[in-house]
Amino acid sequence: MTPTVHRRSMLRGATGARGVAIIIDVLRAFSCAALMFRYGVTELVLVRTPEQALAVRARLPRALAAGEVKGERAEGFDLGNSPLDILHKGEDFFRGRTVALRSSAGTQGALAASATAGRIVLGSYMTAAATARYVQRPGASEPVATIVAMGFEGVETSVEDERCRDYLENLLTGTPYDHLAALWECFNEASIATSLRGEHPYRSREDVILALQRDIFDFAMVGRLVDGEVRVTRVDA
Repeated sequence: MTPTVHRRSMLRGATGARGVAIIIDVLRAFSCAALMFRYGVTELVLVRTPEQALAVRARLPRALAAGEVKGERAEGFDLGNSPLDILHKGEDFFRGRTVALRSSAGTQGALAASATAGRIVLGSYMTAAATARYVQRPGASEPVATIVAMGFEGVETSVEDERCRDYLENLLTGTPYDHLAALWECFNEASIATSLRGEHPYRSREDVILALQRDIFDFAMVGRLVDGEVRVTRVDA
């Protein structure tokens, strides 16, 4: 099934999303989410605040708290918002665990969209093709896909999320997309260029390189609203 695609941006775009809401956060929350699922996490619990993440960790056995406030690891968290840090920790650290995830853009958008969307899917370059296959699966009940590029803290557009949205729309509907041009635009964006030179205060060059890898995982990250939290599991696609 080819859904009707609505293109939106930032937190205001996530609010009121319909159908399948694909919430994109390339740098870095939902790239981290993809890597954690690759390393065997069983569930992500998306929350609004650091305090909620710590409360989830306290109530669930062997749970972890992950994410950031203003880009940097929140106080008391087990890990921050860095793909490189996840690779360093490795599969043994994550396998079989639940992670409470808080970020300034992606998790906020997923929670906002969950009030009206039929289903939430976390969007990243790493899982884009699998996400499209999931949305187009036989028997899919949602005829609409709302693709939201969350941007910087949900209030300012970012090139990597906008281009990832273009790619997802291309996969779903066949609209034009040039990945080489998208990468070049990302590399020349001032903040990303700072990271690639190794000069960013909290985001490494490796974080950017990892987050821009396309279609390296064959699963979608699908969420549902439960008791005010969006709980996300891996769905092979």
